[in-house]
Amino acid sequence: MPICIPNDLPAVTTLENENIFVMKEDRARTQNIRPLQILLLNLMPTKIETETQLCRLLSNTPLQVELELMQTASHESKNTSQEHMLRFYSTFEDIKDRYFDGMIITGAPVENMDFEEVEYWPELCEIMEWSRTHVHSTFHICWGAQAGLYYHYGIAKHQLDKKLFGVFAHHTERPNSMLFRGFDETFMVPHSRHTESDEAGIRNESQLKVLASSPEAGIYAVSTQGGRQIFITGHSEYDPRTLEKEYLRDKHKGLPIDMPQNYYPDNDDTRDPVVSWRSSASLLYANWINYFVYQTTPYDLGEIQPLREKSRREKAKEVRD
Repeated sequence: MPICIPNDLPAVTTLENENIFVMKEDRARTQNIRPLQILLLNLMPTKIETETQLCRLLSNTPLQVELELMQTASHESKNTSQEHMLRFYSTFEDIKDRYFDGMIITGAPVENMDFEEVEYWPELCEIMEWSRTHVHSTFHICWGAQAGLYYHYGIAKHQLDKKLFGVFAHHTERPNSMLFRGFDETFMVPHSRHTESDEAGIRNESQLKVLASSPEAGIYAVSTQGGRQIFITGHSEYDPRTLEKEYLRDKHKGLPIDMPQNYYPDNDDTRDPVVSWRSSASLLYANWINYFVYQTTPYDLGEIQPLREKSRREKAKEVRD
């Protein structure tokens, strides 16, 4: 089955040209089934590029997925037209009374700031708290994962000596994890970040399980029991040229930037990048949709059970009281 997205979303043309089965909303209304309701909180500045990347991966499943796009109301996108945002994006106020089978919180280019300094941090905290009672499984990406680990479990992030930039080999720490079912023993993932969440804090948190990691890139995948919350530190969704765009952008600005590791053949940036992560990215999202969303979500979304784990805010309140 296809992914169901608005008729005129720019991703439609791109995906159809790639022979990906896209069902436009007009046709979806005529089918007598309940599609999975997935909410995408897109915090990336390149909204359309990120929409397309994630739509491509969410379409790689036999299940019908209906995607709802959401932006923060407390921050205005400067890199995407307001016409696009108004036409295709909701705000939290629009959807806060609804329930969703799954939710994705993307990364954001604010990692060098303290969480509390981010303009939309209070709104994001409200959304993350709401997700505990209104979303069956929430999938956090890169800075979104750092933010979720900090908000829900009080796990801090710290600055790296230099930017982690390139494509790195990973391995599963729990071979029986359903999220990594069908994965090879070693798989590749792109990373692009200046910070990382505290590894000891993650491993010492009893409510969290480390599922996969890398000798060079550190912890990659973390989950709560049952997968109601999943945290992914890399960018498996990246297109073949995404790292190159970041590299050339900074290089042309005269900013300090190393060539992305394990990306260009023989480290020759005049040659086309080698894509080594596409199959594992498709499998990662297919496994999430199948095993952590479809297989366990209630048919009636209103019956989603609140997370039993206490958030960082609740724990802090107990200490104060």
